[in-house]
Amino acid sequence: MLLRLAYLAVTNAFAVLRLLPMSNRDKDVEILALRHQITVLERQLGKGKVRFDAGDRAFLAALLHRLPLEVLRSVRLLVRPDTVLRWHRDLLARRHAAASRPKRPGRPRTVRSVRALVLRLARENPGWGTGACMANCWCWE
Repeated sequence: MLLRLAYLAVTNAFAVLRLLPMSNRDKDVEILALRHQITVLERQLGKGKVRFDAGDRAFLAALLHRLPLEVLRSVRLLVRPDTVLRWHRDLLARRHAAASRPKRPGRPRTVRSVRALVLRLARENPGWGTGACMANCWCWE
């Protein structure tokens, strides 16, 4: 997914460079042509759903999340604006979850001095009920 996202970023950077020398009229014509193509695709799909892969979702979410909701609702998209915003929230949640994941899973080891103290107390006080078991248990060695 990361490679696909990098590819999309590079190709769209070149697309932006291609747009720089274009006049506003040319850009408007291209936008109208793209909107017409979206209309044709929606008509051909009917009630079917468009499937975006993870890289496409991440790119669209990063590109469109800064737009206000009113503007986002007026943009012609294949998905609902709420879906794009959900993709962005999911992207941030995955990023945060990966960063906050513990490096070593599981319970941390017991400090050696604490372990020695517990074993000594178990040996010195066999009447505490589990002292004999703790003194001979493999898990405390």
